[in-house]
Amino acid sequence: MAKVTLINPNRMKPAVAPIALDYIAESLHAAGHEVGILDLCFSEDWAADVDAYFAADQPDLIGYTIRNTDDCYFASRDFFIPYHKEIIDRVKSRTDAPVMLGGAGLSVAPEAVLGFTGADYAIAGDGEWAIARLADVVAVPPPSTDGDGVARDLPGLVYREGGVIRSNPPAWMDLADLPIRSRRWLDNRRYFREGGQAGIETKRGCDRKCVFCADPPGKGRACRLRPPSHVVAEIRALLDQGIDVYHLCDCEFNIPLSHAEGVCRAIIEAGLGDRIRWYTYATPRPFTDELADLMVRAGCRGIDFGADSGDDNVLRSLGRDFAAEDVRRTAEICHRHGITFMYDLLIGGPAETQESVRRTIDLMKRVEPDRVGISIGVRIYNGTALGEMVRREGVTPSNPALHGIIEGNESFLAPIYYLSPTVGMEVFGLVDDLVACDSRFLHASPAELEGNYNYNDNTVLVDAIRDGFRGAYWDILRRAQAGETPG
Repeated sequence: MAKVTLINPNRMKPAVAPIALDYIAESLHAAGHEVGILDLCFSEDWAADVDAYFAADQPDLIGYTIRNTDDCYFASRDFFIPYHKEIIDRVKSRTDAPVMLGGAGLSVAPEAVLGFTGADYAIAGDGEWAIARLADVVAVPPPSTDGDGVARDLPGLVYREGGVIRSNPPAWMDLADLPIRSRRWLDNRRYFREGGQAGIETKRGCDRKCVFCADPPGKGRACRLRPPSHVVAEIRALLDQGIDVYHLCDCEFNIPLSHAEGVCRAIIEAGLGDRIRWYTYATPRPFTDELADLMVRAGCRGIDFGADSGDDNVLRSLGRDFAAEDVRRTAEICHRHGITFMYDLLIGGPAETQESVRRTIDLMKRVEPDRVGISIGVRIYNGTALGEMVRREGVTPSNPALHGIIEGNESFLAPIYYLSPTVGMEVFGLVDDLVACDSRFLHASPAELEGNYNYNDNTVLVDAIRDGFRGAYWDILRRAQAGETPG
């Protein structure tokens, strides 16, 4: 048995529970290891808390989660990895235990993150089986390990060898093989009080071909599904803690359609639909009246559709498999079923023009969603088709489409954005003019971040949640702005 400490360094507010650590802890415990949690989210002085923890306890292995490398927002471009390095340096000065990185942010550029932070190892992709196996090796190193006691054939392992960082391909798990999640490892009640919702995963990976999305390279290019009964068991575990508002944090809840329907039916059959509220992400196609009806009966209160654009040519260039007509149809269905919904737009991709921006904003106004989130500039990630296109064009300051940290950033680890030269920085003014004073649009320019569509240290959200609002952040902003009663 090994003693494993899991560290959550994420101190963004509103507080977001690191469900990856809740899930990892469950698997480590099931494998017979002792688990401790060092959660820095609510720390007044994180360095003092690190010192105090390791003065009292010395683990055999440390798991450190990196949920985000940056805030993914053109207007601020807040880069988090230097902050992670500072914490990791402090941890390594207080213990000899190896530090292993994991998390969704890590998996996008694992070699670059490991090299930057100076951690000992990383696991790209699914972490539950890999960290349990690494804990086994740390506890009792088998003869097949190399000198430092680490099994170099471990799937997803990123490590140093002779001064060179090497990595193994990840192995994608069957999620049905994971233990039922008890959600007992974190202070989920406090996260609910200060974060307004709890995350739940119903699947991993994505088989879509969007040119910009980091989910397929980071989580696998196929949808791996959790049994609906496991999702219901997790909901019950959270309900037992008094937590009844959730965000189903799959990249697209309705892919595949049959699994989304199955999850909803399992919730309804368990008699939970009237006891819970939940929100989710979805794609405009497939989305049917039958699914909308099931979602409402299962407790769904809001859907965030990744529409990206209202222009068919732009949608094709982004690798999307739906058209503007599908976006319009989702609005029709949601209005018919009384579902609160929003569209997320991604403005500035390779085919964007001023006319396509106008068509997109015009469509949004015509279909009347409850909210529209506008992100201008497309974050470039390693392993994506957009990243490969930019590499072919040249990751240089002379490339007019690139904005952010360009020099020495071929891995795209630091924030770097694509903005079509056809629209350029003038697109911010264009969007301002088109949106005018329509309060349904969540948007900010680089020069004006007040009231922005960025959940990183958003004091408006923090205050609303403190006052009792619960739900998806976009819907909390909508309800608080409308003067609705908290809840």
